Amino acid sequence: MAVVGVGLIGGSLALAARKAGLVETVAGVESDPAHREMALATGMVDRVTDRLTADLARADLVVLAVPVTGIATLLPEVARFTSGSCLVTDVGSVKGPILAAGDAAFPDGRFVAGHPIAGRERSGPVAARPDLFEQANWIVTPSPRTRADVVDRVAALWRGVGSSVVTMEAGWHDEVFATVSHLPHLVAYALMDAVLGMARGEERLKFSAGGLRDFTRVAASHPAMWRDIFLMNREQVLRVLAGYREALAGLEAAIRDGDGDALAARLSRARTAQEEITHRP
Repeated sequence: MAVVGVGLIGGSLALAARKAGLVETVAGVESDPAHREMALATGMVDRVTDRLTADLARADLVVLAVPVTGIATLLPEVARFTSGSCLVTDVGSVKGPILAAGDAAFPDGRFVAGHPIAGRERSGPVAARPDLFEQANWIVTPSPRTRADVVDRVAALWRGVGSSVVTMEAGWHDEVFATVSHLPHLVAYALMDAVLGMARGEERLKFSAGGLRDFTRVAASHPAMWRDIFLMNREQVLRVLAGYREALAGLEAAIRDGDGDALAARLSRARTAQEEITHRP
């Protein structure tokens, strides 16, 4: 197996696949020298290079675990270096554009787009864990061109590291995760930015307790990674952002008008939904 990008997700997959005995050899490709050194030192990979090379041709599976814009760019290069027996997948959280790029680069159907629903606020190989994918969902979004045997073989790897495999249509995936992942990250960043923009904003932050910390926890995620996700999934993010603005406007109107009943109804509905996802198995 070759892992392009040995950060949190790529490094965790390498560790998990090794632990489960699913791979004999792991080759890494990583542009960051410190990450390369750590990947070797921790046993994530057997060897690592700083760019794609002909060594990729030895892999049975290539996993692209770089930021989403990099995945689309690398797909044609991976196609040039690999043979028809090598399967290719990715771990990006936006699927539509990546799936289109994958179909163009691999007309033989050996690319399957994927997205593990697992992560941490920390990034890089230092944050990698072999148990990251246990009891997680791993979504695959095959196109009509994707071969069924490719989906089956890649899905077997994900199940082998403890994940449940869920198949989704790429467009629906991007709409769903704009709602449940991309929007929450955007709002967390926006709230911190809003507080910093207020008069004596930094002084206000000195008095923050669990509420602000819990709400904005995901704003500790890598800004460049999320910039790329927001822009690649722009249409869906803007759509769900409009819905969020409408919800805020409704709450604002109820507060402004002193309409306690309307405010309580909205808060109660939100609380019920939050309790449902909290207690979901």
